Formats: sequence, C-alpha cells, structure tokens
Amino acid sequence: MTYNQAVSWLYNDLPFFQLQGAKAYNPGLDRIKKLCEILGNPQDKFKTIHIAGTNGKGSTSHMLSAVFQSYGFKVGLHTSPHLLEFEERNRINGKNTEKEFVRQFIEQNKQIITDLKCSFFEFAVALGFSYFAHKKVDIAIIETGLGGRLDATNIINPELSVITNIALEHTAILGDTLEKIAFEKAGIIKNNKPVVIGEFLPETKSVFFNIAKEKNAEIYFANQGKSPVYTTDLLGSYQAKNLKTVEKVLEVLSTQFEFNKEKIQEGLNNVTQLTGLRGRWEVLQENPLIITDTAHNPAGIASIIKQIEKIKAEKKIIILGFVSDKDVKSILKLFPKDAEYYFTQPNNDRKFKIEDLKNIVPKNLNSKYFESVQKAIEEAQKNTSENDFIFIGGSNFIVSEGLSFFNN
Repeated sequence: MTYNQAVSWLYNDLPFFQLQGAKAYNPGLDRIKKLCEILGNPQDKFKTIHIAGTNGKGSTSHMLSAVFQSYGFKVGLHTSPHLLEFEERNRINGKNTEKEFVRQFIEQNKQIITDLKCSFFEFAVALGFSYFAHKKVDIAIIETGLGGRLDATNIINPELSVITNIALEHTAILGDTLEKIAFEKAGIIKNNKPVVIGEFLPETKSVFFNIAKEKNAEIYFANQGKSPVYTTDLLGSYQAKNLKTVEKVLEVLSTQFEFNKEKIQEGLNNVTQLTGLRGRWEVLQENPLIITDTAHNPAGIASIIKQIEKIKAEKKIIILGFVSDKDVKSILKLFPKDAEYYFTQPNNDRKFKIEDLKNIVPKNLNSKYFESVQKAIEEAQKNTSENDFIFIGGSNFIVSEGLSFFNN
C-alpha cells in the first residue's frame, strides 16, 4: 500500500464530519476504546492536558505547546481540523506526523478500523496517541474535536483539563442552550484532576461548579479583570483571553513543573515558529494588508469583526464563504456595512452554495459573488491598492484554500 493509496482510503472510506457534516457524526467512546485497547492503550503512556471549548482551543493548545517546548520537552499536539494536510493533526514539537508512520498505521490497522466502523476523527485520534507513544513524548496537548463528553479524545486521564469558553455552536448535536453545551464540554473534567475555565457566563458557571464538585476536581477561573502578564506573537486582540487561560494553566501546573517567567515568555514569543500554527489572524501579505482567520461561529466572528474595525484602510474587502450547517444569517448581521463583500464557496460537499447565499445576503451590503476562493482573491487583489485591506474567512475550508493560494 502506497502513501497515496492509504490516504485515499482514509478520506473516501471513513465517515468524515469535516466533509460530510452531521450524517458522519456517531458519538460514543466504545469504538475508540476498543481500537486503543487493540493498539495497547497508547494514550496511557504519556502525560496529557485536555482542552475543550467553543473558541480559542487551538490558540490555547499551541501556546501551551510552545511553552513546554521552550523548556526542552518533547511535546505532542493533537488538533483539528487540519488546514492543508492530514499530518498537521498530530505534531511533535511543531513537526507533522511522518507520512511513513501514517502509511504503516493504515496498512496495519485498516481491517480493524473497518470492522469497528471507526470514523475519520476516531482514526486520527488513535493514530495520534500511537504516534506520541511511539515517539515517547514527554507530554501531549490534546484538543477535543466536537463537544467533550462523547468526543473520541475523552479516553485520556490528563494532568489537567481546560475549557476555554462556551457559546452556541453545533446546537443540533451539543444542545440548543448554553447550559447543555457547557454540560457536554464539561464532560472532560476528570475525577480528582484540576480544571481551568477560561471564560464563563452566568448560565455556564453553575454547570462547571456542579460537575467539578461531583468529580472532586479543583476548579480555577482565569482572572477576568487583569490584563495578561505575558505577551505572544499570535496576532489578534482576542488572544488576550487565551493568554489569561494559559497563564492560569501554568500557575496550576507549577506544582508539577518548575516554570520561570523568562522561559514562559520565550515560548509565547515564538508560538508560530515552534508549533507551526496557521490561520489565526495570519498576515498573508502586506500592501495591501491581507489577513485570514479560522473563526467560523457567531462568537468567534464577533471577535474578528472588532479587530477588522480597528484597521485603518482606504478600502476593505471581506472574502467570505461558509459551510451549510452554520447559522450564516446570524453571522452576516455582525459584519460592517461599509466594506465590500466578495462571497464565495469552499470546494467540498458541505459548502453553502453561492445561489443560496444570494437569497440571504442583506441587500444593503455591497456584494459580489465568485464560484471559487481563488477567483475571489484574484479579483480582490486587482481591485485594491497598497493602502487597502482584504480579509479571508468564514470557514476553515475558505482559510485552507486561501493558504493554498498564497503558498503556491
């Protein structure tokens, strides 16, 4: 089996939520537990930190990874979705999973995965655990995929759990209230293990308290008042919230690890270089300034819009595309009326189609429509000068295609 054959099987034969949506979602931990038992329970062979939340999981995970890397640890990092290639999902000290490991893992376990009816995500989680164990990482930062309680990552026993924040998302799956979503996310809280809450709302705080009490887990809330002690190379004003969460995590873990301010700051100054993080208020070009960001739900988009409004530019073009299961109407209401909008669609089956977008985009928006992300970017570049601004976002898929365009 060649690498290309192996990856073709992975994408075409396994249920894949990222491409297929809710019809590929099959919650429960039985399959991942059985698969990992067959693999020798690799998830028990290294220390972990578990991270859930609506927004900020990825940035928080990468910041923590960078801090541990600055201390010389070998750090595993499991995140999702990937932007450019599958191997991004499981990294060690910023380097993607080796393609040969992926090929061999699929070749050796294809039948087992098929028999257990595992999903793409369950496969990616099990592969990550196996890779981290094989490479003998010192610690792994594990980000949940969807929710927490029934997420395939939730078979680990971490040193600490983190819940960044709660907002309405995936309501058909996680529940239609903040309390229900908080309950699902809080499913990662473990018996006798501390949990850090990045942000809370009146509706969610009692949920976290009750579950932590039930699990005899010490609960810590990242300080809401003070500014962060540290700075980071990750751009975007919203990173201040994630920084406070990271600072609280490090404070709680200081009984196990000997942190010092200089090393912490060193890691946080070099997050992108150390971890390979992409797509978080990422500058793709200067003059005109072109920025992309993976925010894709109303709460995340609201933070991005605050950032866009601060930018001084003669003209602002916002390139947007979405997937069909997002609350696009609510998202569109958030955007400023004085920008030009280039609406497009991602190149996959979950896309929110251009013809459907035309029916819901407010008539007072200055809008144009493009069949592909590439055409939208090319047209935006033609129609801007060095003092203008272009934003690319709305979906991970749009960001992925934008990154590919500029990489090429």
